[in-house]
Amino acid sequence: MTLISPDNDLALMAALFAIAGASFLAEKTRIGAHLTGAVIAILAAIAAANLRIIPHSAPAFDFVFSYFVPVLIPLFLFKANLRHMLFETTRMTGAFLIASVGTVIGVLVAVSLLDLGSLAPAADIDPALREAGIAGLFASTYIGGSVNYAALGEITGLSSDASFFSAATATDNLFSAVFLSVLALLPGLNWLARHFTQHEHGEEAAREVTDEKISAMSLTLALAVAISFVAVGDAITAAIGMPSLRYAIITGLALIAATAFPHWMDRLHGGFEVGVGLAFVFFAAIAAGANLEAMVRIAPLLIVLVIILLSIHLVVLLTVGRLFKLTLPELVTASNAAVLGATTAPALAAARGWHDLVTPGVLVGVLGYALGTFTGTAIFHLWG
Repeated sequence: MTLISPDNDLALMAALFAIAGASFLAEKTRIGAHLTGAVIAILAAIAAANLRIIPHSAPAFDFVFSYFVPVLIPLFLFKANLRHMLFETTRMTGAFLIASVGTVIGVLVAVSLLDLGSLAPAADIDPALREAGIAGLFASTYIGGSVNYAALGEITGLSSDASFFSAATATDNLFSAVFLSVLALLPGLNWLARHFTQHEHGEEAAREVTDEKISAMSLTLALAVAISFVAVGDAITAAIGMPSLRYAIITGLALIAATAFPHWMDRLHGGFEVGVGLAFVFFAAIAAGANLEAMVRIAPLLIVLVIILLSIHLVVLLTVGRLFKLTLPELVTASNAAVLGATTAPALAAARGWHDLVTPGVLVGVLGYALGTFTGTAIFHLWG
């Protein structure tokens, strides 16, 4: 039982928006400025869910994932003219591949150190295959995201045990949210930032925002165009029968429009700001899914697995990324795209003011959808 029941849609939406709004306000304080609004929204939602103020899952949250998230992408891409983005996208692809290698190394080390064969699920699964399945499951989700996670659950048979898969999902949700907080904090650590190449891109885009004239008309048109891109993208996805390409197609439509009609798209003032606000709501919704009780009760060994995996991922990312002279914001955005997917990467980049990294963040996140299932399946078969 929670203070706000799962079927009270309006109250839950009010709670998510209240957390988002409070996070913006808290960001204006001295401590909040160091934490950033994104981190505050994540931590507040985790606390609210585990204190039983809001539920861990609800139709209102599903609404956010199904409708807010796809609309975020075109809102962030209205000014993503590809003619100006080749340099940043190339560097971001390199950063993403480093992040993916870090995930693979992390999961292999973690599985080697831990006895995962004793964990649930059904007794007719060989312990070696069980261990290989867990390795593939977490490799896939920390290269691609939830789409790949669900696919590997079916491929490995781990989803056949509902209680174990629920605990694994809770572990994934919690540590994804905590890791997102860590990523948001890294650029503010001066002792770390000074060891990396200075990130100087995006300042021009940030200055342009101040000259925009946001009006009721521009906001309405921005939402109309963004939702239309999603509707057309969903129609195309349904026609070709490939739902996994949903975000790739929506991204492609937005990029084509931004590149072919830059002057018209530039007039959709305020779309980016609306996107940032909805992104904070999304952060709160995804963080609410972190069920600490279920995670600790059913599969505590998974906590150790994920801590080892993400720690090694981060060490590889920062060490190798520094050798290749990548900037800290580029590495943070690439890691975000790998661990959490194509939706949170542009959202965090937008929230931190890295306007030039929004589109590359989406693109490498989509690349992760393609690589995640493939990599997780390969690890499952090779390890097993």
